[in-house]
Amino acid sequence: MKKFTFLVAALFASIGMLLAQAPTTHFMSKEIPEKSDKEFQFLAFFINQGVASNFYPTSEFLRGQVVGRLFGQNGSMTSDTSRALYIEQRIVPFFIYQPNLFNGKAILRASFEIDWTWGDASYGTGGNLGGAISADQVNLQTQNIELELLPWDRWAINLGMQRMFDSPYNAYRTLFDKMTNTGYRLGYFGTDAVGVTIRHDRDFGKYKAGFYKYYENDIFQDDDVNMFELMAERSVSPLWNVGVSFNYVRDRSAGKGGISILGQGLNSLLNDYMGTFKFKFGTDPYKADIFWTGAFFSRNADMMADRWSLTGFFNYNYGTVDVKRNGIFEKGADLGGFGANLKTIYRYGQTPDDHFKLDLVYTTGDEDGLADKKYSGVMTANTWAAPGAIFISSGTYILMPHGNVVNRYTPAIADLSNMGYGMSFASATASKGLIPYKLIAKLGGGFAMSNAEPQAGGKTIGTEANVSLVYNVGTYMSIEWHAAHMWLGDFYDSADDRYGAPINGGVYGVRPVNPWTSFLVVKWLMF
Repeated sequence: MKKFTFLVAALFASIGMLLAQAPTTHFMSKEIPEKSDKEFQFLAFFINQGVASNFYPTSEFLRGQVVGRLFGQNGSMTSDTSRALYIEQRIVPFFIYQPNLFNGKAILRASFEIDWTWGDASYGTGGNLGGAISADQVNLQTQNIELELLPWDRWAINLGMQRMFDSPYNAYRTLFDKMTNTGYRLGYFGTDAVGVTIRHDRDFGKYKAGFYKYYENDIFQDDDVNMFELMAERSVSPLWNVGVSFNYVRDRSAGKGGISILGQGLNSLLNDYMGTFKFKFGTDPYKADIFWTGAFFSRNADMMADRWSLTGFFNYNYGTVDVKRNGIFEKGADLGGFGANLKTIYRYGQTPDDHFKLDLVYTTGDEDGLADKKYSGVMTANTWAAPGAIFISSGTYILMPHGNVVNRYTPAIADLSNMGYGMSFASATASKGLIPYKLIAKLGGGFAMSNAEPQAGGKTIGTEANVSLVYNVGTYMSIEWHAAHMWLGDFYDSADDRYGAPINGGVYGVRPVNPWTSFLVVKWLMF
Protein backbone atom coordinates (compact mmCIF):
# COMPACT_ATOMS: atom_id res chain seq x y z
CA MET A 1 0.00 0.00 0.00
CA LYS A 2 3.01 2.26 0.23
CA LYS A 3 2.53 3.59 -3.28
CA PHE A 4 -0.26 5.86 -2.09
CA THR A 5 1.87 8.46 -0.49
CA PHE A 6 2.07 10.05 -3.96
CA LEU A 7 -0.69 12.42 -2.95
CA VAL A 8 1.51 14.02 -0.35
CA ALA A 9 5.15 13.16 -0.97
CA ALA A 10 5.51 15.21 -4.15
CA LEU A 11 3.90 18.09 -2.28
CA PHE A 12 6.43 17.75 0.55
CA ALA A 13 9.36 17.88 -1.80
CA SER A 14 8.02 20.92 -3.63
CA ILE A 15 7.50 22.86 -0.43
CA GLY A 16 10.85 21.68 0.86
CA MET A 17 12.62 23.15 -2.13
CA LEU A 18 10.80 26.44 -1.61
CA LEU A 19 11.78 26.51 2.03
CA ALA A 20 15.40 25.95 1.05
CA GLN A 21 15.41 29.30 -0.73
CA ALA A 22 14.23 31.50 2.14
CA PRO A 23 14.29 31.39 5.94
CA THR A 24 11.04 30.98 7.85
CA THR A 25 9.72 33.52 10.33
CA HIS A 26 10.40 32.78 13.98
CA PHE A 27 8.97 34.53 17.04
CA MET A 28 12.51 34.83 18.47
CA SER A 29 14.12 35.85 15.21
CA LYS A 30 15.35 39.17 16.62
CA GLU A 31 17.32 37.51 19.41
CA ILE A 32 18.36 34.31 17.59
CA PRO A 33 18.49 34.83 13.80
CA GLU A 34 17.45 31.93 11.63
CA LYS A 35 20.18 30.40 9.53
CA SER A 36 19.42 30.71 5.83
CA ASP A 37 20.09 28.10 3.18
CA LYS A 38 19.88 25.13 5.52
CA GLU A 39 21.74 22.05 4.39
CA PHE A 40 19.32 19.64 6.07
CA GLN A 41 15.52 19.82 6.04
CA PHE A 42 12.82 17.65 7.55
CA LEU A 43 9.23 17.52 6.36
CA ALA A 44 6.42 15.19 7.34
CA PHE A 45 2.83 14.47 6.44
CA PHE A 46 0.43 13.04 9.01
CA ILE A 47 -3.01 11.63 8.23
CA ASN A 48 -5.50 10.04 10.61
CA GLN A 49 -8.89 8.93 9.39
CA GLY A 50 -11.88 7.04 10.70
CA VAL A 51 -13.75 5.05 8.06
CA ALA A 52 -17.20 3.49 7.89
CA SER A 53 -18.21 1.49 4.82
CA ASN A 54 -20.03 -1.64 3.70
CA PHE A 55 -17.17 -3.04 1.60
CA TYR A 56 -14.06 -4.74 2.88
CA PRO A 57 -11.64 -7.57 2.09
CA THR A 58 -12.83 -11.02 3.15
CA SER A 59 -9.43 -12.69 2.81
CA GLU A 60 -7.70 -13.45 6.11
CA PHE A 61 -4.41 -13.57 4.24
CA LEU A 62 -4.57 -9.85 3.43
CA ARG A 63 -5.32 -8.82 7.04
CA GLY A 64 -6.85 -5.56 5.89
CA GLN A 65 -4.01 -4.38 3.64
CA VAL A 66 -5.68 -4.69 0.27
CA VAL A 67 -5.26 -3.08 -3.14
CA GLY A 68 -7.04 -3.60 -6.43
CA ARG A 69 -10.48 -3.77 -7.97
CA LEU A 70 -13.64 -4.08 -5.88
CA PHE A 71 -15.05 -7.62 -6.27
CA GLY A 72 -11.73 -8.80 -7.73
CA GLN A 73 -9.41 -11.59 -6.63
CA ASN A 74 -8.43 -9.54 -3.58
CA GLY A 75 -11.60 -10.81 -1.94
CA SER A 76 -13.23 -7.40 -1.46
CA MET A 77 -17.02 -7.59 -1.22
CA THR A 78 -20.03 -5.51 -0.15
CA SER A 79 -22.61 -6.42 2.47
CA ASP A 80 -26.08 -5.28 3.52
CA THR A 81 -25.55 -6.50 7.09
CA SER A 82 -21.88 -6.09 7.99
CA ARG A 83 -20.08 -2.78 8.39
CA ALA A 84 -16.39 -1.98 8.22
CA LEU A 85 -15.48 0.41 11.03
CA TYR A 86 -11.82 1.26 11.56
CA ILE A 87 -9.32 4.04 12.19
CA GLU A 88 -6.01 4.20 10.38
CA GLN A 89 -3.08 6.57 10.36
CA ARG A 90 0.11 7.29 8.46
CA ILE A 91 3.14 9.51 8.74
CA VAL A 92 5.50 10.10 5.85
CA PRO A 93 8.81 11.67 6.95
CA PHE A 94 10.81 13.34 4.20
CA PHE A 95 14.50 14.20 4.55
CA ILE A 96 16.37 16.55 2.20
CA TYR A 97 20.13 17.15 2.30
CA GLN A 98 21.67 19.86 0.12
CA PRO A 99 25.30 20.39 1.21
CA ASN A 100 26.94 23.77 0.73
CA LEU A 101 30.06 21.85 -0.30
CA PHE A 102 28.50 21.36 -3.74
CA ASN A 103 27.04 24.87 -3.96
CA GLY A 104 23.49 23.54 -4.20
CA LYS A 105 24.30 21.36 -7.21
CA ALA A 106 23.57 18.05 -5.42
CA ILE A 107 20.46 17.14 -3.42
CA LEU A 108 19.78 13.87 -1.61
CA ARG A 109 16.14 13.07 -0.83
CA ALA A 110 14.86 10.19 1.27
CA SER A 111 11.26 9.49 2.19
CA PHE A 112 9.79 6.71 4.29
CA GLU A 113 6.38 5.55 5.40
CA ILE A 114 5.00 4.33 8.72
CA ASP A 115 1.33 3.40 8.88
CA TRP A 116 -1.15 1.06 10.53
CA THR A 117 -4.75 0.43 11.40
CA TRP A 118 -5.52 1.09 15.05
CA GLY A 119 -5.36 -2.16 17.00
CA ASP A 120 -3.99 -4.38 14.23
CA ALA A 121 -0.71 -5.86 15.55
CA SER A 122 2.20 -5.49 17.98
CA TYR A 123 5.60 -7.03 18.72
CA GLY A 124 6.30 -8.10 15.15
CA THR A 125 7.54 -7.02 11.77
CA GLY A 126 5.76 -6.02 8.59
CA GLY A 127 4.56 -3.02 6.68
CA ASN A 128 1.25 -1.29 7.44
CA LEU A 129 1.08 -2.90 10.91
CA GLY A 130 1.80 -1.90 14.49
CA GLY A 131 -1.25 -0.16 15.91
CA ALA A 132 -2.17 -2.60 18.68
CA ILE A 133 -1.59 -2.26 22.41
CA SER A 134 2.10 -2.20 23.35
CA ALA A 135 2.93 -1.52 19.69
CA ASP A 136 6.72 -2.13 19.35
CA GLN A 137 6.30 -3.09 15.70
CA VAL A 138 9.08 -2.89 13.10
CA ASN A 139 7.34 -0.97 10.32
CA LEU A 140 9.47 1.34 8.19
CA GLN A 141 8.93 1.27 4.45
CA THR A 142 11.35 2.89 2.02
CA GLN A 143 9.55 5.11 -0.42
CA ASN A 144 12.19 7.18 -2.23
CA ILE A 145 15.95 7.52 -1.99
CA GLU A 146 17.23 9.55 -4.90
CA LEU A 147 20.00 11.96 -5.81
CA GLU A 148 19.29 15.04 -7.88
CA LEU A 149 22.24 16.61 -9.66
CA LEU A 150 22.02 20.10 -11.15
CA PRO A 151 25.08 20.22 -13.45
CA TRP A 152 24.01 23.19 -15.56
CA ASP A 153 21.38 25.89 -15.50
CA ARG A 154 17.89 24.38 -15.94
CA TRP A 155 19.20 20.82 -16.17
CA ALA A 156 18.41 18.13 -13.59
CA ILE A 157 19.48 14.49 -13.34
CA ASN A 158 17.58 12.28 -10.88
CA LEU A 159 19.19 8.97 -9.93
CA GLY A 160 17.80 6.17 -7.75
CA MET A 161 14.39 5.23 -6.37
CA GLN A 162 12.20 8.09 -7.55
CA ARG A 163 8.80 9.18 -8.84
CA MET A 164 7.78 7.66 -12.16
CA PHE A 165 4.98 10.03 -13.20
CA ASP A 166 3.45 10.48 -16.66
CA SER A 167 3.70 14.28 -16.46
CA PRO A 168 6.41 16.51 -17.93
CA TYR A 169 6.91 18.32 -14.62
CA ASN A 170 9.53 17.50 -12.01
CA ALA A 171 7.70 15.66 -9.22
CA TYR A 172 10.06 17.13 -6.61
CA ARG A 173 9.52 20.72 -7.68
CA THR A 174 5.84 20.72 -8.59
CA LEU A 175 2.75 20.65 -6.39
CA PHE A 176 1.00 17.30 -6.62
CA ASP A 177 -2.33 18.74 -7.80
CA LYS A 178 -0.62 19.88 -10.97
CA MET A 179 0.77 16.39 -11.58
CA THR A 180 -2.74 14.93 -11.43
CA ASN A 181 -4.11 17.55 -13.82
CA THR A 182 -1.44 17.61 -16.54
CA GLY A 183 0.05 15.06 -18.89
CA TYR A 184 -1.82 11.77 -18.45
CA ARG A 185 -2.80 12.53 -14.84
CA LEU A 186 -0.95 9.47 -13.47
CA GLY A 187 -3.47 7.22 -15.22
CA TYR A 188 -0.78 5.34 -17.18
CA PHE A 189 2.35 5.65 -15.04
CA GLY A 190 2.05 6.85 -11.45
CA THR A 191 4.27 5.10 -8.92
CA ASP A 192 7.88 4.83 -7.70
CA ALA A 193 10.65 3.05 -9.60
CA VAL A 194 14.43 2.83 -9.68
CA GLY A 195 16.07 4.50 -12.62
CA VAL A 196 17.56 7.67 -14.00
CA THR A 197 15.82 10.69 -15.56
CA ILE A 198 17.29 13.70 -17.32
CA ARG A 199 15.27 16.91 -17.48
CA HIS A 200 15.81 20.20 -19.24
CA ASP A 201 13.53 23.16 -18.57
CA ARG A 202 13.56 26.08 -20.99
CA ASP A 203 11.62 29.33 -21.04
CA PHE A 204 8.84 27.82 -23.13
CA GLY A 205 9.39 24.09 -22.88
CA LYS A 206 10.10 21.07 -20.68
CA TYR A 207 11.90 17.93 -21.83
CA LYS A 208 12.39 14.62 -20.05
CA ALA A 209 14.12 11.32 -20.86
CA GLY A 210 14.09 8.37 -18.50
CA PHE A 211 15.06 4.76 -17.93
CA TYR A 212 13.45 2.60 -15.22
CA LYS A 213 14.16 -0.93 -14.09
CA TYR A 214 10.88 -2.64 -13.19
CA TYR A 215 12.31 -6.09 -12.41
CA GLU A 216 15.87 -7.43 -12.59
CA ASN A 217 15.20 -11.12 -11.78
CA ASP A 218 18.32 -13.24 -12.51
CA ILE A 219 21.22 -10.89 -13.14
CA PHE A 220 22.87 -13.34 -15.56
CA GLN A 221 19.82 -13.79 -17.80
CA ASP A 222 17.82 -11.64 -20.18
CA ASP A 223 14.69 -11.88 -18.04
CA ASP A 224 14.22 -8.23 -17.01
CA VAL A 225 11.43 -5.70 -17.36
CA ASN A 226 12.66 -2.24 -18.39
CA MET A 227 10.86 0.96 -19.30
CA PHE A 228 12.11 3.87 -21.42
CA GLU A 229 10.38 7.24 -21.72
CA LEU A 230 10.59 10.49 -23.66
CA MET A 231 8.32 13.44 -22.94
CA ALA A 232 8.19 17.06 -24.00
CA GLU A 233 5.85 19.99 -23.39
CA ARG A 234 5.94 23.43 -24.98
CA SER A 235 4.06 26.65 -24.33
CA VAL A 236 2.52 27.84 -27.60
CA SER A 237 0.88 30.88 -26.01
CA PRO A 238 0.51 32.40 -22.53
CA LEU A 239 -2.50 30.13 -21.94
CA TRP A 240 -1.89 26.99 -24.00
CA ASN A 241 0.63 24.17 -23.55
CA VAL A 242 0.95 21.10 -25.77
CA GLY A 243 3.04 17.99 -25.28
CA VAL A 244 3.96 14.61 -26.72
CA SER A 245 5.30 11.42 -25.17
CA PHE A 246 6.72 8.01 -26.00
CA ASN A 247 7.07 5.05 -23.63
CA TYR A 248 8.44 1.56 -24.24
CA VAL A 249 8.31 -1.45 -21.92
CA ARG A 250 10.55 -4.37 -22.80
CA ASP A 251 9.26 -7.38 -20.86
CA ARG A 252 11.35 -10.56 -21.01
CA SER A 253 10.35 -11.84 -17.58
CA ALA A 254 7.57 -14.24 -18.65
CA GLY A 255 5.92 -13.23 -15.39
CA LYS A 256 8.95 -14.12 -13.26
CA GLY A 257 9.39 -12.03 -10.13
CA GLY A 258 6.81 -9.57 -8.99
CA ILE A 259 4.55 -8.95 -6.03
CA SER A 260 4.58 -11.77 -3.48
CA ILE A 261 2.71 -14.82 -4.78
CA LEU A 262 0.88 -12.75 -7.40
CA GLY A 263 3.81 -12.32 -9.75
CA GLN A 264 3.71 -9.56 -12.34
CA GLY A 265 3.32 -9.12 -16.06
CA LEU A 266 0.83 -10.00 -18.74
CA ASN A 267 -0.27 -13.44 -17.53
CA SER A 268 0.12 -13.01 -13.76
CA LEU A 269 -2.45 -13.17 -10.97
CA LEU A 270 -1.73 -9.49 -10.39
CA ASN A 271 -4.07 -8.66 -13.29
CA ASP A 272 -7.02 -10.26 -11.49
CA TYR A 273 -6.28 -8.13 -8.44
CA MET A 274 -5.65 -4.82 -10.21
CA GLY A 275 -8.49 -5.02 -12.74
CA THR A 276 -6.20 -5.13 -15.76
CA PHE A 277 -6.45 -7.48 -18.74
CA LYS A 278 -4.95 -10.92 -18.13
CA PHE A 279 -3.25 -12.63 -21.08
CA LYS A 280 -3.97 -16.35 -20.65
CA PHE A 281 -0.66 -17.85 -21.79
CA GLY A 282 -0.49 -20.33 -18.92
CA THR A 283 3.05 -21.33 -17.96
CA ASP A 284 4.45 -20.74 -21.45
CA PRO A 285 7.22 -18.10 -21.49
CA TYR A 286 6.52 -14.91 -23.40
CA LYS A 287 8.37 -11.83 -24.56
CA ALA A 288 6.58 -8.54 -25.04
CA ASP A 289 7.40 -5.20 -26.63
CA ILE A 290 4.80 -2.61 -25.67
CA PHE A 291 4.74 1.03 -26.79
CA TRP A 292 2.71 4.10 -25.84
CA THR A 293 2.60 7.17 -28.08
CA GLY A 294 0.50 10.10 -27.00
CA ALA A 295 -0.22 13.80 -26.96
CA PHE A 296 -1.68 16.10 -24.32
CA PHE A 297 -2.59 19.74 -23.87
CA SER A 298 -3.61 22.21 -21.20
CA ARG A 299 -5.15 25.64 -21.14
CA ASN A 300 -4.77 27.70 -17.97
CA ALA A 301 -4.01 24.59 -15.92
CA ASP A 302 -3.20 26.67 -12.82
CA MET A 303 -6.53 28.54 -12.96
CA MET A 304 -4.72 31.88 -12.64
CA ALA A 305 -5.16 33.59 -16.02
CA ASP A 306 -8.95 33.56 -16.30
CA ARG A 307 -12.00 31.58 -15.21
CA TRP A 308 -11.69 28.66 -17.66
CA SER A 309 -9.34 25.68 -17.58
CA LEU A 310 -9.19 22.90 -20.16
CA THR A 311 -6.96 19.82 -20.26
CA GLY A 312 -6.93 16.60 -22.25
CA PHE A 313 -4.89 13.72 -23.61
CA PHE A 314 -4.87 10.94 -26.20
CA ASN A 315 -2.62 7.91 -25.75
CA TYR A 316 -2.33 4.92 -28.09
CA ASN A 317 -0.70 1.71 -26.86
CA TYR A 318 0.48 -0.93 -29.30
CA GLY A 319 3.02 -3.72 -29.67
CA THR A 320 3.44 -7.47 -29.92
CA VAL A 321 3.59 -10.45 -27.57
CA ASP A 322 5.27 -13.71 -28.61
CA VAL A 323 4.74 -16.96 -26.72
CA LYS A 324 7.19 -19.87 -26.62
CA ARG A 325 5.52 -23.17 -27.40
CA ASN A 326 7.39 -26.39 -28.18
CA GLY A 327 10.65 -24.46 -28.03
CA ILE A 328 9.62 -21.92 -30.69
CA PHE A 329 8.31 -18.38 -30.23
CA GLU A 330 5.05 -17.73 -32.07
CA LYS A 331 2.63 -14.82 -32.10
CA GLY A 332 0.62 -14.61 -28.93
CA ALA A 333 -1.13 -11.28 -29.52
CA ASP A 334 -0.97 -7.99 -31.34
CA LEU A 335 -1.75 -4.96 -29.20
CA GLY A 336 -3.65 -1.82 -30.16
CA GLY A 337 -5.90 0.36 -27.99
CA PHE A 338 -6.26 3.96 -26.88
CA GLY A 339 -7.43 6.16 -24.04
CA ALA A 340 -8.65 9.76 -24.22
CA ASN A 341 -9.60 12.40 -21.68
CA LEU A 342 -11.14 15.86 -21.69
CA LYS A 343 -11.63 17.92 -18.55
CA THR A 344 -12.91 21.46 -18.14
CA ILE A 345 -13.21 23.68 -15.05
CA TYR A 346 -15.10 26.95 -14.71
CA ARG A 347 -14.26 29.16 -11.74
CA TYR A 348 -17.36 31.21 -10.98
CA GLY A 349 -16.24 32.78 -7.69
CA GLN A 350 -13.33 34.63 -6.19
CA THR A 351 -11.28 31.59 -5.08
CA PRO A 352 -10.15 28.40 -6.85
CA ASP A 353 -12.58 26.51 -4.59
CA ASP A 354 -15.54 28.16 -6.34
CA HIS A 355 -15.81 26.05 -9.48
CA PHE A 356 -17.69 23.58 -11.63
CA LYS A 357 -15.82 20.66 -13.17
CA LEU A 358 -16.66 18.16 -15.91
CA ASP A 359 -14.37 15.19 -16.56
CA LEU A 360 -14.74 12.73 -19.47
CA VAL A 361 -12.69 9.55 -20.05
CA TYR A 362 -12.90 6.99 -22.85
CA THR A 363 -10.82 3.82 -23.25
CA THR A 364 -11.22 1.13 -25.87
CA GLY A 365 -12.24 -2.40 -24.94
CA ASP A 366 -11.88 -5.88 -26.35
CA GLU A 367 -14.94 -7.95 -27.24
CA ASP A 368 -13.45 -11.44 -27.58
CA GLY A 369 -10.29 -11.53 -25.51
CA LEU A 370 -7.50 -13.13 -27.53
CA ALA A 371 -9.73 -15.25 -29.76
CA ASP A 372 -8.45 -13.26 -32.75
CA LYS A 373 -4.93 -12.98 -31.24
CA LYS A 374 -5.43 -9.25 -30.84
CA TYR A 375 -5.97 -7.20 -27.71
CA SER A 376 -7.62 -3.86 -28.47
CA GLY A 377 -7.79 -2.49 -24.94
CA VAL A 378 -5.60 -0.19 -22.86
CA MET A 379 -2.49 -1.16 -20.89
CA THR A 380 -0.92 0.71 -17.95
CA ALA A 381 1.79 0.12 -15.36
CA ASN A 382 -0.80 -1.66 -13.20
CA THR A 383 0.15 -4.80 -15.15
CA TRP A 384 3.50 -4.77 -13.32
CA ALA A 385 2.79 -3.01 -10.00
CA ALA A 386 0.15 -2.70 -7.27
CA PRO A 387 -0.55 -0.01 -8.05
CA GLY A 388 1.50 1.31 -10.94
CA ALA A 389 -1.01 3.93 -12.11
CA ILE A 390 -3.44 5.95 -9.99
CA PHE A 391 -6.15 7.97 -11.70
CA ILE A 392 -7.21 9.62 -8.41
CA SER A 393 -8.38 13.02 -9.69
CA SER A 394 -11.68 12.00 -11.33
CA GLY A 395 -13.84 13.43 -8.54
CA THR A 396 -15.28 10.06 -7.46
CA TYR A 397 -14.50 7.94 -4.39
CA ILE A 398 -15.77 4.42 -5.20
CA LEU A 399 -16.39 4.32 -8.94
CA MET A 400 -12.80 5.43 -9.58
CA PRO A 401 -10.02 5.69 -6.94
CA HIS A 402 -9.38 8.63 -4.63
CA GLY A 403 -6.27 9.74 -2.76
CA ASN A 404 -7.39 9.48 0.89
CA VAL A 405 -6.05 5.96 1.34
CA VAL A 406 -3.76 4.33 3.89
CA ASN A 407 -4.33 0.57 3.86
CA ARG A 408 -7.33 -0.09 1.62
CA TYR A 409 -7.62 0.84 -2.05
CA THR A 410 -10.54 -0.93 -3.73
CA PRO A 411 -12.34 1.19 -6.36
CA ALA A 412 -14.79 -0.33 -8.80
CA ILE A 413 -12.50 0.68 -11.69
CA ALA A 414 -8.91 0.40 -10.51
CA ASP A 415 -7.36 0.67 -13.99
CA LEU A 416 -8.24 2.63 -17.11
CA SER A 417 -8.57 -0.65 -19.03
CA ASN A 418 -11.46 -1.85 -16.84
CA MET A 419 -10.22 -5.47 -17.08
CA GLY A 420 -9.85 -5.03 -20.83
CA TYR A 421 -13.51 -4.16 -21.41
CA GLY A 422 -12.77 -0.44 -21.72
CA MET A 423 -15.02 2.27 -20.34
CA SER A 424 -16.91 5.49 -20.98
CA PHE A 425 -16.79 7.66 -17.87
CA ALA A 426 -18.16 11.07 -16.90
CA SER A 427 -18.04 12.96 -13.62
CA ALA A 428 -19.26 16.38 -12.52
CA THR A 429 -18.32 18.41 -9.44
CA ALA A 430 -19.60 21.62 -7.90
CA SER A 431 -17.40 23.23 -5.24
CA LYS A 432 -17.94 26.31 -3.09
CA GLY A 433 -15.78 28.13 -0.58
CA LEU A 434 -18.42 28.83 2.08
CA ILE A 435 -15.76 30.74 3.99
CA PRO A 436 -13.06 31.63 1.46
CA TYR A 437 -9.96 29.46 1.89
CA LYS A 438 -11.37 28.20 5.22
CA LEU A 439 -14.53 26.11 4.77
CA ILE A 440 -15.10 24.36 1.42
CA ALA A 441 -18.10 22.24 0.42
CA LYS A 442 -18.31 19.97 -2.62
CA LEU A 443 -21.02 17.94 -4.34
CA GLY A 444 -20.17 15.50 -7.09
CA GLY A 445 -21.07 12.39 -8.99
CA GLY A 446 -20.00 10.07 -11.75
CA PHE A 447 -21.29 7.50 -14.23
CA ALA A 448 -19.45 4.76 -16.13
CA MET A 449 -20.23 2.18 -18.79
CA SER A 450 -18.19 -0.71 -20.13
CA ASN A 451 -17.45 -0.50 -23.85
CA ALA A 452 -17.43 -4.29 -24.19
CA GLU A 453 -20.02 -6.53 -22.55
CA PRO A 454 -19.05 -9.29 -20.10
CA GLN A 455 -20.55 -12.75 -20.20
CA ALA A 456 -24.07 -12.80 -18.69
CA GLY A 457 -23.80 -9.12 -17.82
CA GLY A 458 -24.55 -5.68 -19.23
CA LYS A 459 -22.51 -2.56 -19.92
CA THR A 460 -23.63 -0.23 -17.11
CA ILE A 461 -20.97 -0.20 -14.41
CA GLY A 462 -22.72 2.21 -12.10
CA THR A 463 -23.50 5.69 -10.82
CA GLU A 464 -21.97 7.49 -7.85
CA ALA A 465 -22.97 10.50 -5.75
CA ASN A 466 -20.59 12.06 -3.23
CA VAL A 467 -20.18 15.00 -0.87
CA SER A 468 -17.32 16.51 1.11
CA LEU A 469 -16.75 19.28 3.62
CA VAL A 470 -13.23 20.60 4.34
CA TYR A 471 -12.26 22.93 7.17
CA ASN A 472 -8.76 24.38 7.05
CA VAL A 473 -7.69 24.72 10.68
CA GLY A 474 -4.45 26.45 9.81
CA THR A 475 -1.59 26.41 7.38
CA TYR A 476 -1.56 22.94 5.77
CA MET A 477 -3.76 21.46 8.50
CA SER A 478 -7.34 20.42 7.74
CA ILE A 479 -10.29 18.44 9.05
CA GLU A 480 -12.34 16.80 6.29
CA TRP A 481 -15.50 14.74 5.96
CA HIS A 482 -16.21 12.73 2.83
CA ALA A 483 -19.07 10.40 1.89
CA ALA A 484 -20.07 8.52 -1.27
CA HIS A 485 -22.64 6.00 -2.48
CA MET A 486 -22.53 3.95 -5.67
CA TRP A 487 -25.43 2.25 -7.42
CA LEU A 488 -24.14 -0.81 -9.28
CA GLY A 489 -25.27 -1.47 -12.85
CA ASP A 490 -25.93 -4.67 -14.82
CA PHE A 491 -22.20 -5.05 -15.48
CA TYR A 492 -22.14 -6.77 -12.07
CA ASP A 493 -24.79 -9.30 -13.05
CA SER A 494 -21.85 -11.20 -14.51
CA ALA A 495 -20.20 -13.56 -12.05
CA ASP A 496 -17.16 -14.37 -14.21
CA ASP A 497 -15.51 -12.80 -17.21
CA ARG A 498 -14.58 -14.71 -20.36
CA TYR A 499 -11.52 -16.17 -18.63
CA GLY A 500 -13.04 -17.04 -15.26
CA ALA A 501 -11.87 -14.02 -13.26
CA PRO A 502 -14.57 -12.69 -10.90
CA ILE A 503 -16.48 -9.60 -11.97
CA ASN A 504 -18.97 -9.42 -9.11
CA GLY A 505 -17.03 -11.59 -6.69
CA GLY A 506 -18.15 -14.88 -8.24
CA VAL A 507 -21.76 -14.72 -6.97
CA TYR A 508 -24.03 -16.27 -9.61
CA GLY A 509 -27.49 -14.88 -10.23
CA VAL A 510 -27.21 -12.06 -7.66
CA ARG A 511 -25.98 -8.51 -8.11
CA PRO A 512 -23.84 -7.37 -5.14
CA VAL A 513 -25.07 -4.84 -2.61
CA ASN A 514 -24.42 -1.21 -3.56
CA PRO A 515 -21.22 0.11 -1.90
CA TRP A 516 -21.02 3.21 0.27
CA THR A 517 -18.38 4.86 2.42
CA SER A 518 -17.96 7.76 4.84
CA PHE A 519 -14.76 8.94 6.49
CA LEU A 520 -13.51 11.73 8.75
CA VAL A 521 -9.91 12.83 8.12
CA VAL A 522 -7.32 14.93 9.93
CA LYS A 523 -4.33 16.00 7.79
CA TRP A 524 -1.25 17.98 8.68
CA LEU A 525 1.70 18.82 6.50
CA MET A 526 4.45 19.95 8.88
CA PHE A 527 7.67 21.71 8.00
